[in-house]
Amino acid sequence: MRLSLEDHAWWERGVIYQIYPRSFQDSDGDGIGDLRGIERRLDYIAALGVDAIWLSPIFPSPMADFGYDITDHCDVAPVFGDLAAFDRLLCAAHARGLKLLLDFVPNHSSDRHPWFIESRKSRASPKRDWYIWRDPAPDGGPPNNWTSDMGGSAWEFDAATGQYYLHAFLKEQPDLNWRNPDVRSAMIDVLRFWLDRGVDGFRIDVLWHMVKAEGLPDNPVNPHYRPDMGEKYKVLQHHSTNQPDVHEIAAEFRSLADSYGERLLVGEIFLPLDALMEYYGTPDAPGVHLPFNFQLLDASWDAASLAPTIAAYEAALPPGCWPNWVMGSHDAPRIADRLGADQARVAAMLLLTLRGTPTLYQGDELGIGRVAIPPDRVRDPQDLRQPGLGLGRDRARTPMAWDGSPHAGFSDFEPWLPLHEDWTVRNVANQAGDPNSMLSLYRTLLALRRASPALRIGEYAALPADSGTLCYQRRHGDERLLIALNLTGEPRRLILPDDSGAAELLVSTLPDATLGDALAPNEGLLLRLGGAR
Repeated sequence: MRLSLEDHAWWERGVIYQIYPRSFQDSDGDGIGDLRGIERRLDYIAALGVDAIWLSPIFPSPMADFGYDITDHCDVAPVFGDLAAFDRLLCAAHARGLKLLLDFVPNHSSDRHPWFIESRKSRASPKRDWYIWRDPAPDGGPPNNWTSDMGGSAWEFDAATGQYYLHAFLKEQPDLNWRNPDVRSAMIDVLRFWLDRGVDGFRIDVLWHMVKAEGLPDNPVNPHYRPDMGEKYKVLQHHSTNQPDVHEIAAEFRSLADSYGERLLVGEIFLPLDALMEYYGTPDAPGVHLPFNFQLLDASWDAASLAPTIAAYEAALPPGCWPNWVMGSHDAPRIADRLGADQARVAAMLLLTLRGTPTLYQGDELGIGRVAIPPDRVRDPQDLRQPGLGLGRDRARTPMAWDGSPHAGFSDFEPWLPLHEDWTVRNVANQAGDPNSMLSLYRTLLALRRASPALRIGEYAALPADSGTLCYQRRHGDERLLIALNLTGEPRRLILPDDSGAAELLVSTLPDATLGDALAPNEGLLLRLGGAR
């Protein structure tokens, strides 16, 4: 077992901060964030106390799905800048001790990508097999019953060639055929292009989608489907995702990344726990370093659900594999939207004190809650295709609020999405000067994490707790920390271990807190136990 910080990779010791580039900082007055804007805010990110930034897609794209429909995997979209701007950002990040991760989107391209344009020309095209084309079913309809994550069939008919092509997402995002070795080689070259440029790793989009079952059989019908779930849940994705062959590809990605030194691969994978763990790979064929652990996004926010969720994840980890935790993203409702302002503070303490690498999402450190998106401002294609189901992701993608100036210091122009309603007070400048703000809480927790080997690499152990509370210990050497989280709106007992000695209060999620024998409603506590250094 590794005993020192130096024995752990940077990403095991560190914290990742996700940036949604369209919404971070606009530098040219078009209402859309860009790379120069991110560079301008690097000092804020470094002062926050994180170790790496991950950028959602910045590549050339028609923006049918805001960058996840790519026309050139080895360039930068003009709306964000150019390769020179990227190189400046990367250099500036490294100068501040920050790593930089890019989004790698291997499952599909844009339908305007030169590869697909060529593939679509005829059935005899040399790139026809770079995508997944099939004849119609006997009745003239789609080849099988697979559904798109964006709603409707996963197949689009092409009248010119008389075949359907597969798209797991929008019809503007045709799926690449990863069973074709030329596709595999071309996409490996994409990774190599950015690694040669100096990036520190990748978050791999929908990794579990990449390979489809041979023969493309129908998926089984979902017996629990309800219309309010969205059309993608009409069938179970038994044959359209999570095929065994994907692990060989993940191992090839890993081999390439490892050849460049300490480069990180994070895999986006929404699967049950046992299947998720398979993406770590094996000792002989390692997979991604961190298969994203989204369980805190879906778990009920109560101790009776969270305690076994955390325990099961810890128990399932393969030997030598490192855990990670995610609570917010560009695809999920904001933490404060889901949990409310008080419990969002408790959630911050949970995320930053569990064992493993945490990923923060921009704006959650401000406690941005629910954002009302007027019907005429909706931009998310998932919401536009399935209105009324509450599937829209726009409210998680609204711009950062930097100060109280017009457009919150994000832009000199009307932003592409509206700001949260309380942006005049819920902004970086206002919260930075308030020791009781959400931003100050995040900075305090991140500073403690950076200074504490127990929080960064220490062991985790669940402890007895009063009903409605979580209590656990983090330990490294002689350093012992206790975290107690009240997930209720009522006072609860604080139960300390018998050998805790004199306990010292390091952080409370509430202002002016003192250490007693109780947890206040909605309170999280971080304590140093007696006998610690």
